[in-house]
Amino acid sequence: MSLKRIDLLICCGSGCVSAGALKIKDRFHEVLAEKGISTEINIIETGCMGPCDYGPVMVIYPEGIFYKHVTPEDVEEIVSEHFIKGRPVQRLMLQDEDKVISVQKEVPFYQKQVKVALANCGYIDPESLDEYIATGGYEALGTVLTELDPQKAIDVVKQSGLRGRGGGGFPTHIKWQLVHDVQADQKYIICNGDEGDPGAFMDRSLLEGDPHRILEGMMLAAFSIGASKGFFYIRAEYPLAIKRIKQAIEQAKEAGLMGDKIFGSDFCFDAEVRTGAGAFVCGEEMALIQSLQGERGNPTPKPPYPATKGLWGKPTVVNNVETLANLPTIFLKGADWFASMGTATSKGTKVFALTGDIKNTGLVEVPMGITLRELIFEVGGGMTGGHKFKAVQLGGPSGGCLTQEHLDVPVDYESLKERGAMMGSGGVIVMNDQKCMVNVAKFFTEFCVDESCGKCPPCRIGLKHMHGILERITSGQGKEGDIEELQRLGETICKLSLCGLGQSAPNPVLSTIRYFRDEYEAHIRDRACQTKVCPDLLHFNIDKSRCIGCSLCARKCPVNCISGSREEKYTIAQIDCIKCGNCQDVCPVKAIDRVPGLHEDVVKHTEEALQKLGREEE
Repeated sequence: MSLKRIDLLICCGSGCVSAGALKIKDRFHEVLAEKGISTEINIIETGCMGPCDYGPVMVIYPEGIFYKHVTPEDVEEIVSEHFIKGRPVQRLMLQDEDKVISVQKEVPFYQKQVKVALANCGYIDPESLDEYIATGGYEALGTVLTELDPQKAIDVVKQSGLRGRGGGGFPTHIKWQLVHDVQADQKYIICNGDEGDPGAFMDRSLLEGDPHRILEGMMLAAFSIGASKGFFYIRAEYPLAIKRIKQAIEQAKEAGLMGDKIFGSDFCFDAEVRTGAGAFVCGEEMALIQSLQGERGNPTPKPPYPATKGLWGKPTVVNNVETLANLPTIFLKGADWFASMGTATSKGTKVFALTGDIKNTGLVEVPMGITLRELIFEVGGGMTGGHKFKAVQLGGPSGGCLTQEHLDVPVDYESLKERGAMMGSGGVIVMNDQKCMVNVAKFFTEFCVDESCGKCPPCRIGLKHMHGILERITSGQGKEGDIEELQRLGETICKLSLCGLGQSAPNPVLSTIRYFRDEYEAHIRDRACQTKVCPDLLHFNIDKSRCIGCSLCARKCPVNCISGSREEKYTIAQIDCIKCGNCQDVCPVKAIDRVPGLHEDVVKHTEEALQKLGREEE
């Protein structure tokens, strides 16, 4: 680490970079040079610090001052006031009601968090091997290689209770033991970095923010199972993660931390990076292996499992990025320390990408067993815009939705599965009371239809049929029996699909029917979307008591279905209205409302049209 007077840590995770973090860093270099104090300040680009909603963020040591929403225009003031005069800039600090929060450790977003996998993210330069080693990096690998044999290393992981963080929660030591026990001339370890869940960025942040930790975790796994070759499979949309892992591999080789006889042991290891083309299904381990082999990324029937016949027919372990990130700390601090966190069956911590209608979106790591209420309202800061909490979707596009009554449910593998949700890779989407749950289910089903590899009929055909029913329901064409048909299809797909992705794809529909059945019924029987999200199940109405007759709505209507005058006010011809919402957007006095349900003119017009059609057919 630096011996300069001040360490300036700038978050250069993808979120802050997109918000201008690199421009801020360049501006700091310019201003520090102008002031002649460049040699006193150490500027460090770090990985993601977590609170993306505050970005760009930075932390200044030795005090640990936390600044949010920094812009290049703020840099001169920070340098002049904070660096030269020793007076931190209060206006850039977090305001919590009447209190000004100056240091990072007091920011409420961090209060419930325990950093294990993310321990170095936001604190060290991810491109510096020296900084990783200074924080204890590669110490676990050296200890294991010189003091343990592979079986003892597996026993440590078994005692820690670590389960795979990629979605299924399969005990890590069992995977390792299976491959360890197989005799083969070649074994492989694969890091699954094909993170494809919408809104998820846990793996990307780990790979970008602490690449040497993932590499060290891979080598610990390789030693335990007897593998001498590893592959990082990372989606091509993560160029920074790919760059930093490649750089970490080169640095480790130059330092003698990879290659032959590592730490003087008989362990030899090499790794390389392969990029995925972005297919969601390649997150499934057999599809990933097929892709690595240069074939189409399709799941294959199990057995055989990768442990006996994996990459190029050799015994293979596929571990998620976060799983590998936990390993160095487990070996350094001990299995009992790791197992002391969490619940009886879910040990340690979990990294989540917290998104949706909450105040503090970002990357968080919390102990297993934390309640949803703590995660959403304490770490996440609660709902935005004064809205009420309605649901939370966990586990990516094939995860389930939980409700207000589940806020005190502990977040662990079994508790979530019992209620129709799942841990998944760690995506958490919080929704307020303005969301239509039928529309939410349709959105995730559409995603799964698009991403289905098409190999097995239950997933390929069943999901498409489910999506078609949801399309009908949200467009006002639903009919009695649709809900039961959705349930029948969903349960069948869960049972008969080839891979885990297909088996879990109906979860959003099944869980929303389970907890929000009344919304489905209102869409079908009342032809109404009470949240006013589905355009075919609402109409616009001009309140003449509020209308000032300015005619702006009529002039902006693309189909000229609004008429009236300043004296008589304006009305909408409902049959011609295409529900684009332009009128509501431009109305200066907010006199136009969205009203749930079809307008009586539209209902009457539809009935007459159907009767006419019937007569013509006769």
